[in-house]
Amino acid sequence: MKTGLILTTPTLKQMVSTAQAAESAGFDSVWTIEFFNANGLVRLAAVAAATQRIQLGTAIAYAFMRTPMLAASAAMDIDELSGGRMILGLGSGTERMNKDWYSMPWDPAPASKIKDAIGLVRAAFAAQKGGGLKYQGTHYQVNIPAYTRPNAARDTIPVCLAGVNKGMIGAAAAVADGLICHPVFSRKYLADTVVPRVAGSKCKPFPYIITAVSNDRAQARDEARRQIAFYYTTRLYHTILDAHGWRGIGETVADAFKKGDWKTMFAAVPDEMVDAIAISGTPDEARDQLRQWAPFSDHVILYSPSVGMNPGRLQENMDAIIDTFRK
Repeated sequence: MKTGLILTTPTLKQMVSTAQAAESAGFDSVWTIEFFNANGLVRLAAVAAATQRIQLGTAIAYAFMRTPMLAASAAMDIDELSGGRMILGLGSGTERMNKDWYSMPWDPAPASKIKDAIGLVRAAFAAQKGGGLKYQGTHYQVNIPAYTRPNAARDTIPVCLAGVNKGMIGAAAAVADGLICHPVFSRKYLADTVVPRVAGSKCKPFPYIITAVSNDRAQARDEARRQIAFYYTTRLYHTILDAHGWRGIGETVADAFKKGDWKTMFAAVPDEMVDAIAISGTPDEARDQLRQWAPFSDHVILYSPSVGMNPGRLQENMDAIIDTFRK
């Protein structure tokens, strides 16, 4: 099984050094995140310049907060800089993220729009060899007769799509090379919902697994528990809980968050939910737990929780993940 690492370090300098450490430890990929105060593509370019072998991905870059042409040109730059190691992971973000974080309009049919965006990204990559670029999609239209890009690393790259619910997972199966799974996915949700929907397509799941490792087992499990609780404050994700009969837990978490009652929010997540969603515990336990994800993908992405963590412990956990899964 290939292993990837989400780079959620406290500082950008630590991000680069952590990527280098993951490469030295035999990890297969590293991935940057995007947030209202962080640009995933800029971050990945810094990692590209500082590494030699490891695959590089965004998990994720927001698709609708930039045009597909900007996403494509940034991915081309990183692919050239890295010698062809780029994986472009795109996601729609939620309606609130688009409107409140970036002052962007929200399309009520995001799956259709993001399929069109990926179509334009692929067309731009294919046009690098010359002959111009003309793309006429439902949402995007581009006409650049002189389009070319000398010294391109590749005329195509893997493009992955993030999805949570059935519509976006179906979009990934239709147009993407991979599905960037959400950290709240349980193995049961992967088995019952994700795998059947991508079966028969070229799209492979990339499980995105909350991972907390410590010799203090209780500490690691509580760190995973807090991250799970934080994500389930978003009711959009509660359909995942239905597969387990946990909808009531999601409601308790969301209601507690609304009241500012973080103690109740965290306590609402039972051990069985932690076991189903995360890797957490001692290094030996973590290695054993990783094997449970093997039936769903040949490439998993490990992700340190951050909710309630101080910067020192966050970096300590990143280092522990690298040491635990060193090859």
